[in-house]
Amino acid sequence: MNDATPGAAPLIGNPHYDPPMGPLVIVYEDADLLVVDKPAGLLAQAGMRPELRDCLEARAQEYCPGAKMVHRLDRDTSGLLMLAKNRKAHRHLGLQFERRHLGKTYKAVVWGVMDQDSGLVDAPLAGDWPNRPMQKICHETGRTAQTEWEVIGRTDTTSRLSLNPLTGRTHQLRVHLASIGFPIWGDVLYAPPEAAAPRLHLHAEELRIRHPDGGAHMILRAECPF
Repeated sequence: MNDATPGAAPLIGNPHYDPPMGPLVIVYEDADLLVVDKPAGLLAQAGMRPELRDCLEARAQEYCPGAKMVHRLDRDTSGLLMLAKNRKAHRHLGLQFERRHLGKTYKAVVWGVMDQDSGLVDAPLAGDWPNRPMQKICHETGRTAQTEWEVIGRTDTTSRLSLNPLTGRTHQLRVHLASIGFPIWGDVLYAPPEAAAPRLHLHAEELRIRHPDGGAHMILRAECPF
């Protein structure tokens, strides 16, 4: 969900990669799982160039050698990222993502005041190859993508949303919201200049999974920082 090609996204809007420093914020840990709260501005995985090697996965592996990412977030998205500590857990969790046997909730602030209280964006997405890493809606070659949204607050210029992605396409939330006229506040790829902000206002707040050892239901949360 919201994955950018490693190393590509920092070249758009912010050519200088200056990731935030500080210790890992561990949300949950056991023998199989390591769940952390990624800060905005830090790559989930390393890019190809040496200056893009610092990333969440590398920092996590310093703490727990062998930990492997199960999914990704965009560099500028904050929130929950899950790593598996062993091969069995990685396979089990990967299948949950692949088969959509889990739930994800994001918080976002979008530019503009929405009249409706909730809705569904159902629009297929494909890579916009001349403008990598951007994505676009394409009804000819795009893959199915669906996003449920609900307004949970409004100001004079913005709306605060709870988002439930039913699929996990690259940049899905960002493209879908921009396509209905409400880009995410601070999005350097899909929002107009008047929606500029110090950060992208998108946060992965909740994951609902089954534990890879025994299948118990788990709800993991990381408080939204904005």
